[in-house]
Amino acid sequence: MSEQQPEFTIEKIYLKGLSLEIPSAPQVFSERESPQIEINLHNEARALDAGAYEVVLTATVTAKLKDKTAFLVEVAQAGIFQIRNIQAHELDAALGVTCGNILFPYLRESISSVVARGGFPVFFLNHLSFEALYQQRLQQQQQAGAPAAAS
Repeated sequence: MSEQQPEFTIEKIYLKGLSLEIPSAPQVFSERESPQIEINLHNEARALDAGAYEVVLTATVTAKLKDKTAFLVEVAQAGIFQIRNIQAHELDAALGVTCGNILFPYLRESISSVVARGGFPVFFLNHLSFEALYQQRLQQQQQAGAPAAAS
């Protein structure tokens, strides 16, 4: 009995969307205090055809000074991946963890570059553990599906 080997290939990595807003320009450039940074990250995958998947990793970074937005950057970094001959639970992990780890450095560079081009000091996203995020999501799904414990 011959079992087919799992396959994983990167077909294409591309910047799907990029947005920079500086609503308080030019006054924001005279501010000397450090902004408060808020980061939202979203990972989405969809099947394209047999064995092909598009994964989009989107980050929204908002920098605020007091009650004003200094800048808002949104980057959608995407990739097309061929993933074949793996179990469904392994596919979910590949899309959520492996593809996220591949796309993250591109996302990070795009954010850093656009923030600097916007006239602000270079900003780097800290490294993320997509494995930890995936495990956290699995736990939340299990807790949501589990019957409520009696108090």
